This record gives sequence, C-alpha cells and structure tokens, in this order.
Amino acid sequence: MSISVRHLVARARDRVRNMSVAEVAEALDLGPVTLVDIREADEVWRDGAIPGAVQAARGMLEFWADPTCPYHREEFDPGAKIILYCSSGGRSALAAQTLQELGYLDVAHLEGGLNAWKEHGRPVMYQGGPR
Repeated sequence: MSISVRHLVARARDRVRNMSVAEVAEALDLGPVTLVDIREADEVWRDGAIPGAVQAARGMLEFWADPTCPYHREEFDPGAKIILYCSSGGRSALAAQTLQELGYLDVAHLEGGLNAWKEHGRPVMYQGGPR
C-alpha cells in the first residue's frame, strides 16, 4: 500500500519542531540562527525571501548539508540552530526531517512558510530591494 505526500508531510511535522512566525522572528532577533529558504530560484524571484536567509533549493539540500560530501556548503553546520522554510511549510517539514536524519541537532521549520510570514506583516526582500 502506498502513501500520499500529504501523509509524508504530516509524519514529518510530527517528527520535527514546528515554529510559528512569532517564534522564528524571536529566534532571528536573539540569534545566532541559520535561516534556510529551500524554495526554487523562480519562487524566490517571484515571491521574495525573508531577509538574511540562505538560499538552498530543496533538490541540493542533502548534498550541501552533508559535511562529508564534496558539495558541502559552510553555511550548513550540524551543530548550529537551523530553521528552514518554503512557501507553505510542507517541503520545509520534509527538509527538517532530512537534516535530523543527517545528524543535525537543532533544526526546525517555519509552519506556514513564507505565506504565513507575509500574512503576519513580517519583512520580505525582493530582487532589487523591498516592495
């Protein structure tokens, strides 16, 4: 019997820390935290991004996050506090679960993603500056 992506996302949300917009904003204010935007480049261009976020498309996340991989990026530290986000929170929940499986100890995701961030009036940067 196969399962749906909805089931996979629900299971991931049960296994990771789900942070509200207020919790993420507070974590960013208190620092240090690495905020990771896992959306594709066209989404970032079209919809903007949370200021200070590291752009890491979901398709490369595991390769960039694994310190033993030749594609590893220094922004990814398994001992650092990392918060991931996407558009609505599904992909970021899956990604947070993956980072936990890779040995990351303090990982969470923004419940509701960039959509929730915007709905709460939080700042968003667009190519060329804020809108």
